[in-house]
Amino acid sequence: MSLPASLEEIELRDDSIFVMHEKCEKYIPFHKHSKNQLTYVEGGLGYIRFREKLFVIPARHYFWIPAGVEHTITIGHSATKCRTLFFHTNGDAGNEFYTKVGIYPITDLLFQMIKFTEQWNAHILPGDEPFAFLQSIKNILPQVSNQILSVALPFTENERMLKILAYMEDNLAESHTLQSISQRFGVSERTLSRFFQSTLNVSFLQYLKLLRMAKAFQLIVANEHSLAEVAFLCGYQSLSSFSNTFYQVTKTRPSEHLTAVHSPV
Repeated sequence: MSLPASLEEIELRDDSIFVMHEKCEKYIPFHKHSKNQLTYVEGGLGYIRFREKLFVIPARHYFWIPAGVEHTITIGHSATKCRTLFFHTNGDAGNEFYTKVGIYPITDLLFQMIKFTEQWNAHILPGDEPFAFLQSIKNILPQVSNQILSVALPFTENERMLKILAYMEDNLAESHTLQSISQRFGVSERTLSRFFQSTLNVSFLQYLKLLRMAKAFQLIVANEHSLAEVAFLCGYQSLSSFSNTFYQVTKTRPSEHLTAVHSPV
């Protein structure tokens, strides 16, 4: 059963842990649930969009969404399976980790524990034998999830800005500047700068950097280009400049994600 079809069933028991291992759907529209959600997208790239931001979920990372937070999920073409655990909210107030959206590297231990839950399906209740094991996964998350990843693209529904953003994304290999984009769309640099701040709440340069990082993750996971080619396609003239910017934003090197794509867990 797909996630959209399971949403009503997930809500039936507020004290359970709901287990779901399924082939990923390409797009799951805005929804929310009364349980916390842990999802590991196996073998591909994913995106979570909230009302104002779009987060990138690279390979070998999982995402945590607290109960009641509305979101959409988009899965890249290479993903094979979504491994999802919906946890009850009992005890969440005692740890800040459970109350915040987060994207984290998945450790070998956590992956093996999540994979082990494949033998179960749907609601696991407090009196059921597997419940203690599933609860232990939730309990260790704050200890094994210390490095949060945040590549978040601000989102807007402003049609004029969407045209500008689409042009930048479609021509990302070019050396965009505030001047070149303002000339392209017939506005002053000052007006364009203020437009980014008012609609996206970030500067032009900050958005461009985040857009390039999001594209870099997509290209790395696709495994069709060398890292030098990825750097060029994302608008960087050298691999070192790309790698340094990537590290500045993600606190990891591009090569680490390349290794994660090819290496089995």
